[in-house]
Amino acid sequence: MSAEHDHSHHEHEHHSGHAGHEHHRPGKVSWGMAASATLHCLTGCAIGEVLGMVIGTALGWGNLATIVLAVALAFVFGYALTMRGVLRAGVGFKQALKVALAADTVSIIVMEIIDNTVMMVVPGAMEAGLGSGLFWGALAFALAVAFVLTTPVNKWLIGRGAGHAVVHAYHH
Repeated sequence: MSAEHDHSHHEHEHHSGHAGHEHHRPGKVSWGMAASATLHCLTGCAIGEVLGMVIGTALGWGNLATIVLAVALAFVFGYALTMRGVLRAGVGFKQALKVALAADTVSIIVMEIIDNTVMMVVPGAMEAGLGSGLFWGALAFALAVAFVLTTPVNKWLIGRGAGHAVVHAYHH
């Protein structure tokens, strides 16, 4: 077999001595790994969420329209952030999109339900203007709560070879 087709030695060399690669063994996922995957997801979600909240609030839209825009943009930016890394690994656009959908969908759904629920239950947060500390404080709090509550979900997903576990094959 030619060296270009025999990757068994590459896998061993690439991963030898790397502590913390527990995600290769189902069920053995560290909290740090889950937090890292959640932070990655939160980054894309937060960009879209903040942008959507800012646009909706600036345009004087109602809560529903603002939340719909924020959620849509959270998905767009969440997937785009994952796709960026996968595309950099030389994967085609269609496959990168499939990887992003598999890696992030559940995490983004959970995160968006949590952070938008928090925004809705903080009195006056959705009605507060962009110059209001209440708006920004509630949004930061909502994203922090979403991070804390989504981390165990990601830990569970990665432990089953789903979620961000599917992205690992494309990291070099």
